[in-house]
Amino acid sequence: MQTSDDMMTTNNSPLKRLSLAEEVADRLQELITSGKYAVGQQLPTEPELMLQFSVGRSSIREAVKILAHRGLVRVQQGLGTFVLSQSGTGEALSQRLQRADFKDLNEVRFLLEVKIAEKAAMHRNNKDIEKMKSFLKKRFEYASGNQLELCIQADICFHNAIAEAGKNEIMRDLYRIVAEHLKKSFLLRYANTDSFTDTQHYHDALLQSIIDKDPKKALIWATKISNHGK
Repeated sequence: MQTSDDMMTTNNSPLKRLSLAEEVADRLQELITSGKYAVGQQLPTEPELMLQFSVGRSSIREAVKILAHRGLVRVQQGLGTFVLSQSGTGEALSQRLQRADFKDLNEVRFLLEVKIAEKAAMHRNNKDIEKMKSFLKKRFEYASGNQLELCIQADICFHNAIAEAGKNEIMRDLYRIVAEHLKKSFLLRYANTDSFTDTQHYHDALLQSIIDKDPKKALIWATKISNHGK
């Protein structure tokens, strides 16, 4: 039996469009949503799926991870993979954000930044403060030197540090995902670091409010920052 990932075919047609794991995941999703595999039913074993799609074990395992991320299946250790839903949770968040426009992404960033600033002011510790100070210093240095990409990254790291200080892991992870997708938009949107230089004092004030454990002021300064773009 040939299972090499570079020789993959199915019983119907070659899988060419995406990575092999994504193609297998898409084909399995079609079978699940069409009712071929019912909710609660166990999917074929790894060897059976390897034979069905003519791919290696690593591609099958990655495809199952993709389906689990979509909310379609659950993996029970030692038992197998079972259909959890025929509709799943839809498109993965990261994929959805890739095709979102700047306005929508920036609006989500605004909502998150305001909340994480408020929570950071309540829960930060000394280690958090040192990280925020370090990134904010780099932000200023890169902005002063008109090093746009480095400045944007330092700005993202500063706000990521604020999110970490809030001690809410879900909010932290959401902010990281949104911020990374916004990075490309910022590089296209800004020709230089002038906007970052102009808002440095807002960021200094935000950090001070977090150090002072003043969530009301943190919220105010985070709002000012978001309203001014960066």
